[in-house]
Amino acid sequence: MAAQASDSLINFGLFGHHGAGKTSLAEAILYTSKAIGRLGTVEESTTVMDFEPEEKQHKMSLSSGFFHFNWKKQELNLLDTPGESNFFADARGCMQAVETAVVVVDGVDSFKVNAEKSLVLSKELNLSRALVINRLDKDRADFDRVFADAVNLGKELGITFVPVTLPIGAGANLEGMVDLVAMQAYGFKPGDSGELEKRELPESASKYRDKLVEAVAETDDALTEKYLEAGDLTAEELTGGLRQGIVSGLLAPVFATAATNNWGTPLFLDYIAEFFPKPTEKQHVLKVDGDNVVPLEGKEGDPFCGLVVKTLVDPYAGHLSVLRVFAGHLDHASTVYNSNRRHKERVGNILRLKGDKQDTIPSCGFGDIVALPKLKSTATGDTLCDEKQHLQLKSLPPTPGVIAFVIRPKTKGEEDKVGQGLHRLQEEDPTLVLGRDEQTKEVLVTGMGQMHVEITVEKLKRKFGVEVELQTPKVPYRETINGTTKIQGKYKKQTGGRGQYGDCWLELAPLVRGKGFEFVNKIVGGAIPRQYIPAVEKGIVEAMQNGAMAGYPVVDVKVTLYDGSYHDVDSSEMAFKIAGSMAFKKGVLEAKPVLLEPVMHVEITVPEENMGDVMGDINSRRGRVLGMEQKGHTQLIRAQVPMAEVLTYAPDLKSMTAGRGSFIMEFDHYDQLPAHLKEKVVAASQKDRATDES
Repeated sequence: MAAQASDSLINFGLFGHHGAGKTSLAEAILYTSKAIGRLGTVEESTTVMDFEPEEKQHKMSLSSGFFHFNWKKQELNLLDTPGESNFFADARGCMQAVETAVVVVDGVDSFKVNAEKSLVLSKELNLSRALVINRLDKDRADFDRVFADAVNLGKELGITFVPVTLPIGAGANLEGMVDLVAMQAYGFKPGDSGELEKRELPESASKYRDKLVEAVAETDDALTEKYLEAGDLTAEELTGGLRQGIVSGLLAPVFATAATNNWGTPLFLDYIAEFFPKPTEKQHVLKVDGDNVVPLEGKEGDPFCGLVVKTLVDPYAGHLSVLRVFAGHLDHASTVYNSNRRHKERVGNILRLKGDKQDTIPSCGFGDIVALPKLKSTATGDTLCDEKQHLQLKSLPPTPGVIAFVIRPKTKGEEDKVGQGLHRLQEEDPTLVLGRDEQTKEVLVTGMGQMHVEITVEKLKRKFGVEVELQTPKVPYRETINGTTKIQGKYKKQTGGRGQYGDCWLELAPLVRGKGFEFVNKIVGGAIPRQYIPAVEKGIVEAMQNGAMAGYPVVDVKVTLYDGSYHDVDSSEMAFKIAGSMAFKKGVLEAKPVLLEPVMHVEITVPEENMGDVMGDINSRRGRVLGMEQKGHTQLIRAQVPMAEVLTYAPDLKSMTAGRGSFIMEFDHYDQLPAHLKEKVVAASQKDRATDES
């Protein structure tokens, strides 16, 4: 059963940059196949793939969508992914579910960053690739120019792009398409049916046909020899060689479309059904066997194994775990083993996804993409397998967030409600990271960009009925000392009856950066009774939490308790705790106090032409470049930059590189804040504390 299903099954996804028309192409494909009855548009928010309210409002895909349909006796799973950089991580994770990555580019604007990223990632995953040059009915559209860009990019990435369909005309003069394999020209009939009528071949057809035949011939020695002898290939040789080239990944076919008019889509869909690889023909998932990583062959009769590539969360319906089956088959009402969480899951219904709708099916097999509802603790990236086979599939690691905001409820008392809602959204979106800064006591939400976090806020309001506000997080500065001092802390209080008395002498000295805190007891001769020594240390530790200079934690200080005095009746642990705190606070102010700021290690990937601007910007942010490395046609810059200078770096880098730059960032170390900035930070902190007290 599983083998039969995979023999007629094709999984492909649409990837690329925002605005290239992926969702419009998905809509045209589904309309052509009669899976839907109306050709919707992104502009009117009527497409079947963008069904979330936030997607309709912003008129863009924010999450990957799946649709199962049939065409030419084939079963197809279509994946439509977001191209906006804030949500590209979702497309990246779902790419693991398909055999073919169809990269869609704009016929006007050509390649943009996420189109290039999609090609690179598809090669890493050993997928077949295709390229669609879309929107060729728009002003300034130019198939020749974009195809030339593809050829040049392919040389850098090791991908051979070959033309398969060719437009006749462009922009308002787009009249038809040429099928370069059949060498037949077609004109468009009126309406959006996508129907074609035969017509004369344009002059450019022979040139592009030659490119196609030559590229196919180069994939096989026998075909090369035949081509050199005869100067051409037979129809069977051309189609057979093209399909084998696509399946193997040696060739990436290029198609021309104008999806909003459904022009070129039926021809493209025919090629998908005939030329795109089946699950049995690709091997792009690895299993982890102990410490070894080995290929997963997915042969008939193998035990069940699948990878959860996405999680959908609805406040009423609960979880839907989108699963790609990589081995065996699965029946409903069965039990599977989650090898990541090491527990069993009971499978209820098995669902085929059709946009926002689902069909219940009794079972699924090798190659299928399905949804399993209401699994108790399964998350994106988890492996589900046969109970007796505890293997794990190698999933892409999550993409680290790039921007953080403080998140607070607008209504007091709704903190728990906000936390619960965010945790539910995090199950659906692993790139959303929740945390709490123990120093500033702020609740932080980290995402892939400002838009990502803002749309999370919109979902919180719609799905969970809670409104929040976002603020730029505070920088977690710390205080330390650069000098030494000896200081007395004496607490004496007499209010009638038993009083309070504690007296200690401390010596403060700086420690090497990162050493934290060291307490040394040098009391001799019983100057302070032994039972009060821990109280002095406790008072010092508590005082370190709120520094005397600006209220930030104090670090990297050695404190030596070397003298003091006590009273037989009035001394107590509380009195010595207060005395230790008093001495420490006074001592810090006398020991050349300084502020420390967190410094981040940043790795920035940018196009070579933006290197100068980005390097100059790093310097202007008090950053230090550690090195550079060539990465394909981009440069990787490693640098250290103070956190205060990169809290909102994501939109700035996007502006400098026209959206083609990306970065990852993590904490590296603390370093001394320059004196002129220290004064500003101290003044701001004192103002904030005064406001809080009032």
